Amino acid sequence: MAIRALIFDVDGTLAETEELHRRAFNETFAEYGLGWHWDRALYGELLKTTGGKERMLAHIRNNAPATRPPEDAIPAIHRRKTARYVELVAEGALALRPGIRELIEDAHARGVRLAVATTTNLPNVEALCRACFGQPADAVFEVIAAGDQVKAKKPAADVYELALARLGLAAHDCVALEDSLNGLLSAKGAGLRCIVSPGPYTEGQDFSLADAVVRCFSELPAIKALENALNPDTKEEDNGR
Repeated sequence: MAIRALIFDVDGTLAETEELHRRAFNETFAEYGLGWHWDRALYGELLKTTGGKERMLAHIRNNAPATRPPEDAIPAIHRRKTARYVELVAEGALALRPGIRELIEDAHARGVRLAVATTTNLPNVEALCRACFGQPADAVFEVIAAGDQVKAKKPAADVYELALARLGLAAHDCVALEDSLNGLLSAKGAGLRCIVSPGPYTEGQDFSLADAVVRCFSELPAIKALENALNPDTKEEDNGR
């Protein structure tokens, strides 16, 4: 079945962003005098909760930190964290995952449409695109569906359903690219085929529902390679010829 559009997750898929997010969180916590510090192990647990504001609330609920800001202060703290993350990205602290640039360039060349379906917010997507592609986000991706535009974040299917609605395409026309179980569940909930390439924080998660799992997106630098990953029997037949 021909692929008419690719729908990308952002954090962990387009780029390994989580360490930069963790740094932005910790610097913001210090700025607000919270006394919080999320190390890699703690952050890995918190990533099971999608959304930065939701993650902070989960930390308060599950880890009972000594300092607890009022719940209505969480959005402002998160906005400052987002601003700090954008600053760090603009300083050049981020790079695309191997294979992503080549796949996007091949999709553009072949007329395959491009979209984003992400839990993160629009400023973070914009910052990544300007830093990594040297272009605004809407020059790279025709459609951007972000976590702050839907009622429920991943693993709910809302953000992928929003991307499909904006593309005006059926799920079977598109392929999602993800790095996490929550993202995979979101994509499959919207009826999409999904290819997963785990990152440092998602290795070992259960990706049995994925249509294909690759070690690195550099294994899929072109639409043809992606099609072969989704249709291994066809690939074997092609090789046999």
